[in-house]
Amino acid sequence: MKPRLQEHYEGTVRPKLTSEFGFENAHQVPRLEKIVINVGVGDASRDPKLLDSVVEAVTAISGQRPIVNKARKAISNFGLREGMPVGVSVTLRRAHMYEFLDRFINVAVPRVRDFRGLSPHSFDGRGNYTVGIKEQVVFPEVDYDKIQKIHGMDITFVTSTGKDEEALALLRELGMPFRGMEPVVV
Repeated sequence: MKPRLQEHYEGTVRPKLTSEFGFENAHQVPRLEKIVINVGVGDASRDPKLLDSVVEAVTAISGQRPIVNKARKAISNFGLREGMPVGVSVTLRRAHMYEFLDRFINVAVPRVRDFRGLSPHSFDGRGNYTVGIKEQVVFPEVDYDKIQKIHGMDITFVTSTGKDEEALALLRELGMPFRGMEPVVV
């Protein structure tokens, strides 16, 4: 069974983008390739239990076990040695990606305090969109009692297009609530 958002993309979004941008080939139509969740944990070297707490929270949010990123080189000003854990990241693809996107748009983002919409200016020039979340507790999967420290995360939506306007249209049609734009109801 396909995720609800994937069926919406194939049935509604793909034909609309094809007519809007005049694509002749089906492979030209932008699609979501992956979602990367990244959490930087600078204090992990001093407190190993903090790293375990972050790994547990990201596992609950994404449904996949994240990898622990280690420092590539030593930086004495930060008290960092090569090989020390500095963060965790997880890459979601296919069905997991669409399920996460659906929960992100419909459950997590509305729970952000003073939410007025996501910035439509956070594209990188290559069709990828990154949003920063300040607190992991906006996701209902996170058990508030098991949190050692409130931390944020970066969520990157990687698309197959190289143009920001095509990626913006794709994410808006998938239901992403951008500031100053009428949201599309999925």
